[in-house]
Parts: sequence; C-alpha cells; structure tokens
Amino acid sequence: MSVHEPLRAAVIGAGYWGPNLARNFRSSPDWDLVAVCDLDVDRARKVVGPRSTVDVMTSTAELLARDDVDAVAIATPARTHAPLALAALDAGKHVLVEKPVADRSGAARQMVALAAERDLVLMVDHTFCYTPPVLKMRELIAEGALGDIHFVDSVRINLGIVQPDVDVFWDLAPHDLSILDFILPGGLVPSSVGAQGADPLGAGQTCVGYLTLPLPDGAIAHVHVNWLSPTKIRQMVVGGSRRTLVWDDLSPQQRLTVYDRGVDLGQPLPDRTTANVSYRLGDAWAPALPEREALGAMVAELAASIREGRAPRTDGNAGLRVLDVLETAARSLGDGGRLTPLGATTTRPEPELETVV
Repeated sequence: MSVHEPLRAAVIGAGYWGPNLARNFRSSPDWDLVAVCDLDVDRARKVVGPRSTVDVMTSTAELLARDDVDAVAIATPARTHAPLALAALDAGKHVLVEKPVADRSGAARQMVALAAERDLVLMVDHTFCYTPPVLKMRELIAEGALGDIHFVDSVRINLGIVQPDVDVFWDLAPHDLSILDFILPGGLVPSSVGAQGADPLGAGQTCVGYLTLPLPDGAIAHVHVNWLSPTKIRQMVVGGSRRTLVWDDLSPQQRLTVYDRGVDLGQPLPDRTTANVSYRLGDAWAPALPEREALGAMVAELAASIREGRAPRTDGNAGLRVLDVLETAARSLGDGGRLTPLGATTTRPEPELETVV
C-alpha cells in the first residue's frame, strides 16, 4: 500500500464508545472505515447509517479473516479486550484498544509481547493524552518550563454512576493515571502505591478513593476520585521547581494556567536549625490552545505510527504501566491502605482468557 493511500479500519463494538471511534475513522483522511462489528446487528447498522457502504458484521472471526482490514479498534467490555486483541494481532492486524488495555496485567503483557513479535502496532485509547491541554502540558514539562517536578495533585469527582463490576479507582483513575504517564518524564513509575477508599453507601464497591504515588527524586502524586460529590471537578495541579501549572478541564475559556509562583529554599540560616525560605510571586499566564477533537488526533497518530514503523505515543506499554498501578492499588486497598511496592506479586492464578467470536 502506498503511504498516500488511506489505511483501512474496522471497529469492534458499537455501544457507548465505538460510534465515536467510527465517526473519527470515517472523517480522517488517513483512514477508510470498512466495517463495524457488533453482536447486535441493529446497533451496528445505526452506527454506520442507512446509506453507508460500510459493512455491518456480527462475527469477529469473519472480520479478522478479511484481507482488506489493516487495523481494528476494540471498544468492548474490558474482560474481552485481551482475547479480541490477541486474535487480531494473530491475524496480522494492528490494534487500537480502549482503556483499560486489559482487565489484568498478565493478559496485557501477552498483548504487548505478541505485538512486538509480529511487528504490529498496539495502541491504547488514552483519549485525554490527545487533547490540546494535555499535549501542551507534556510540551511544557519536556522543555523544562516547570523545572523539576515536585508534586502532582489530581481531582476527578462528580455525582457519578456506581458501577456494578468495577470500583471508582478502575472507573475514573485510569484517566488521571494515563495523563500522568504521558506528561511525566520517563512515564508513570512510582516506587509504590497507597490506596485508601470507602463505601459509605454499602454498594459493594469503593465509591470514594485516594491514591498516593511516590515518584522518583522525592516527588509525589495524589489522585482523588469520587462518585458521590454533588459538584463536578476535573483539575490537575503540577508543581515544579520553577513554575506550577494548573489544568481545569471545566473552564473552557482558560483550561491551562502557568504560575511563576512558588517556594525557594536557600542556604540554612546561621543557627543551622531553620531553612532560609523565600516566596516567589511572579506572573500567571495562559497558553493559547488549538481547538480540535482528541479522537481525530488519536487516529492520525495511529496511522502515523503504522506508516513510520514506530510505537505510538500511547502504546501497549503505557497501558500496562497504568494497569500495574491499578492492580497495586487494589492490593494496597486490601492491605489497609499501606504503601505497596509497584507490581508486588500475588499468588492468585491468572484466569484463562475468555474466547470471543
């Protein structure tokens, strides 16, 4: 295929997120959407529209056997991500999978290994990483505008739906963790994870949760997620040695603000018992941000990574790092909230992968 010809995509799953993926593949100059696959044929037909030439299918096995599909996007329940992705990779297809990359780290590692073995792209749909504010945050941190990162404080709370199958950490925290992995130099590699949570409703799932993530060089990150708040807050504060950045995702006029304010620690005072602390009170400014849809940027990145033979910005390893934090958080929660080393092993055996056809 010529580098100027569109790549051919199929979407598996026509529920909540699949229609958004299908719409962006259809509108992208890099892609031709050739099929939408779902067990509910009427739901799939609704996604493609009555006059569309896009094929509607109900069998993933038949879809993966097609030779006119270069990549598949998987938007199905988390427990099906690994079996579908492994089947697609085995069939020679590049794979985009919505978050989380899998429902357990063992399966995710199989996906990453098979993609590398087959020289195929495995990309995770960490959508926020393709939004203009987060891309700008990554740029500012990478160029040293904030200096050394000292702390990150992230809040994602609202009056949300209490999920029957996952707790608030697995429901909301992947957004914040994927952003941290994207913007922090070297990715999200905390030495340990501490998780405290509560279920005041008696819903059987943690509804309010706090994650503590010690980072390299003495830095720390804190993530607060909550289904029970009457107010909605989506905010992240990234404090550095030079400047502090605040992202307020619910402020359409000024999503990002950079503050040239902070605390400087000088030489100890003559009594050697107290530090010489000074406070920096500089200006604040808001970077200009373009207006574009994150999913459009994401499908363009998928195409570029395939054509250039490189890993995408949010590759399978990025998804695995987020999953490792979530699994460690679950172990910490079960151990009274103690700091638990990242990736601490468990004796619980990995279940067999579910077969999806």
